[in-house]
Amino acid sequence: MTVDIRAGHASGTVKAPPSKSAAHRLLLCAGLCEGTSVVRNVAYSEDILATLDVLRALGAKVYTDEDYVFITGCDPKQAAPDAPVSCRESGSTLRFCIPLFLLSGNAFTLTGQGRLMQRPQSVYERLCKEQGLRFEKAEDRITLAGPLRAGSFQIPGDISSQFISGLLFALPLLEEDSVIRILPPVESRSYLDITLAALRAFGVHAKWTDETTLCVPGGQRYQPWDIDVEGDWSNAAFFEALRAAGDNVTVTGLKPGSLQGDRVCVPYLDRLKAGTATLDISDCPDLGPILMAAGAMLHGVTLTGTRRLAIKESDRGAAMAEELKKLGVRCEIEENSIRVSPGVKPPTEPLCGHNDHRIVMACAVLLTRVGGTITGAEAVSKSFPDFFDRLRGLGIEVI
Repeated sequence: MTVDIRAGHASGTVKAPPSKSAAHRLLLCAGLCEGTSVVRNVAYSEDILATLDVLRALGAKVYTDEDYVFITGCDPKQAAPDAPVSCRESGSTLRFCIPLFLLSGNAFTLTGQGRLMQRPQSVYERLCKEQGLRFEKAEDRITLAGPLRAGSFQIPGDISSQFISGLLFALPLLEEDSVIRILPPVESRSYLDITLAALRAFGVHAKWTDETTLCVPGGQRYQPWDIDVEGDWSNAAFFEALRAAGDNVTVTGLKPGSLQGDRVCVPYLDRLKAGTATLDISDCPDLGPILMAAGAMLHGVTLTGTRRLAIKESDRGAAMAEELKKLGVRCEIEENSIRVSPGVKPPTEPLCGHNDHRIVMACAVLLTRVGGTITGAEAVSKSFPDFFDRLRGLGIEVI
């Protein structure tokens, strides 16, 4: 899909979409319950649909309505393969579900689209090797078989927290206790706290015993619950960037005391509005593209803690630098930092979405200043299918 955006100023109120991070976690917990749960305020992005597919493959019964999901849970230890399970392009779905599939002694094959199967899975490869479990990674699939055993797990803290969250979902269902030791630095801790909060909502408990150690009691059972998904700070950040750039935009539907690390988007954008700033995104890597865009629109920015941007749906630092160059903006990329100079000019050619929802949305925000075209704009369906409708609702002309 190609989108043309006319330069203009946004004005009005926009409601934040439901949090994809929270929805993944609440839906998985509901799918592991002994009984039926209701998860409300769900947006059916491609990533969320992938998680619902995984729950069905595990044996859960899923019924969806306009914005809520009824789920009758399953026992993943009894899961049996019916066909390969597609995780679409959802890294969260894939990494969250691998330990759940490992609870069964049966073999499962997981597939994906885009760059998903090229994204690192070394934590689970090593774990399976240590426990003598099957883990075969090919170019387009992963085949694995358990059963996973309780014990002590040592996980690097400077890669994706999704590996740790995946274990947190599965380990309480084993009979014996487990311990997860995280090698510092512990990045994206806020995502682990969101996982722990989701577990608590469904009657399952794990806790920090110190800054780097999680204790996970075994022999637990998920209890059904009726719960709402809170608003998404990471996707709200695109509209908050318009506000920081001077547009009359108000974002509603967000929880002030949220555990989401991306809630720092507001103070970060306010700092960029005031002048150039150095911002650490090691705990909020999803904000990388929009902070690069905002820095270019305002006074420039230096981002630190950027190493993990290279292993997202695209190499996000390099992808944004490529698109900003078309807008006359200079970027300097180093191993763990990115510097963006200010000054956005009309693009010399169409911008490319790089098959990455956050790149597309960041480019759209940039084009509200100078106008232009984005190719591959359909990537927004991964997390925010009605993004362009929301932008139109604020008075931006989108064709």
